[in-house]
Amino acid sequence: MAELSPRLTSRIRHDFEAGIADTVIGYLASLDRESFGGQGSERVQAAIVLASHGQWERFISLWRLLKLDWRDVLVAGGLADADWPARLESELPGY
Repeated sequence: MAELSPRLTSRIRHDFEAGIADTVIGYLASLDRESFGGQGSERVQAAIVLASHGQWERFISLWRLLKLDWRDVLVAGGLADADWPARLESELPGY
C-alpha cells in the first residue's frame, strides 16, 4: 500500500468530482512499491493525476499504462525529465 501525500490528496480533490476523487485516492493508495519502478511514490502517483486532467476515463487509461510501464506514466504526466522536482512543486504548491 502506498500513502498519498496531503498535497497530492488535495490536488485530487480539486481536480476530480467528489465521488470520483475518493475512488482515485483508493486506487492510488492500493499501489504496491513495485509499481513505482524505484521512483518515489508521490512522483508516479502525481504523474497519473496530472495526466488525467480530472477525467475518470483518462485516469483508468493511465492506471492500466502504469501496469505496463511506469516510465510512460511519468512522460504523460510531465514528470519524466530532470526538472521533475520543480514541476511537481509548481503543480502541487499550496495544496
